[in-house]
Amino acid sequence: MLKGIPPIISPELMKVLMEMGHGDEIVFADGNFPAATCAKRLVRCDGHNVPELLDAIMKFFPLDTFVERAVALMAVVPGHPTKPVIWDEFRKIVQKYDQNFTDFEFVERFAFYERTKQAFAVIATSEKALYANVILKKGVVVE
Repeated sequence: MLKGIPPIISPELMKVLMEMGHGDEIVFADGNFPAATCAKRLVRCDGHNVPELLDAIMKFFPLDTFVERAVALMAVVPGHPTKPVIWDEFRKIVQKYDQNFTDFEFVERFAFYERTKQAFAVIATSEKALYANVILKKGVVVE
């Protein structure tokens, strides 16, 4: 164990975060997402939910400032009645760690899958909320 590292971040997950470079993307996948199908690198975080992982990781993860939107969500399929209240929680978490955050990018479902296939890694969670998938684009540490 190390000081200051939340215990929810496994050694495997920390290694993945450390290996990522500027512009690389990481996907937080809810429990229904085809994570194993889409992932180049799959990190299992079974038993954990997206908000708690997002909160733990955002302490260390710089968002890309060279793009308009460094955080992307899977858009609700047109006609689907779901209104993802978890997005409000995501917004609060990201704003807590990045004062420059303005809004999410919304990506159509199948485009989200294709983008995930190009991501550096996918974190598979046990999140039950629908449309609780998040992509973060890594920036640079300037401190």
